[in-house]
Amino acid sequence: MLKDKKISFIGGGAMAEALIRGLVAAELVEAGQISVSDVSKDRLAYLADNYKVATTYDSLSVVRQADILILAVKPQVIQGVLDEISGAVSRNTVTISIAAGITLAVLEEKLSGVPIIRVMPNTPVAVSAGMSAIALGKAATPDMGELALSIFSSVGRAVVVSENAMDAVTGLSGSGPAFAYVLIDALSDAGVKVGLPRTMALTLAAQTLFGAAKMVLDTGEHPAKLRDMVTSPGGTTIAGVHVLEQRSVRAAMMDAVEAATNRSREMGLK
Repeated sequence: MLKDKKISFIGGGAMAEALIRGLVAAELVEAGQISVSDVSKDRLAYLADNYKVATTYDSLSVVRQADILILAVKPQVIQGVLDEISGAVSRNTVTISIAAGITLAVLEEKLSGVPIIRVMPNTPVAVSAGMSAIALGKAATPDMGELALSIFSSVGRAVVVSENAMDAVTGLSGSGPAFAYVLIDALSDAGVKVGLPRTMALTLAAQTLFGAAKMVLDTGEHPAKLRDMVTSPGGTTIAGVHVLEQRSVRAAMMDAVEAATNRSREMGLK
């Protein structure tokens, strides 16, 4: 699907690096198909040395050669980037923005007639375990959506959503890793409290959540069913689950996602 496609990145930060690494590792593209522009000389040298991709300070040059253009810059600088490239982006160039909170309407106003796709990835793309949500702009076709799916599936999983779901996506999968880290930290502290060394407790906690998540994804079973499989009558697990329900852990997680979603909506109105 991506054979012979030239992929250009504006911005060579951690997200861009994760995507480059994933694309090449999955053999979806060769390094020679990728070019990156960035303002940092050191960053460009690092990417060229480690991934053998073409690098440049000149954003317009990578734009003009791109079949797929990925805007991997921070939200606070994307307006300037859009102003710079607006006259150079072809209407045949699939343009993907991963700038958090920047709507399709904003992107389409600057890049009129260009097929634009907005993506919300989360930080675990850095270890090829990310979750990305993809929303298609007015000029983007389903086939272009498939291109985006293949790119972001190389660093985890990806789904297509309507843009009005993006705030909820931000609240759940965007902020979700932070909530998971809180749980891992708490489980680790609990392990230390009951007598385990800190390093061992942290490994046990992190691997336990990783394994539980993998079982949900690999089996397709509802989490409640998987929970019941390890919850014996009168056993240790049901004693712990009872405490979690007493302390309203489930409700706290729901409230956290709702709060993050609402904050995302507020930020989008500014």
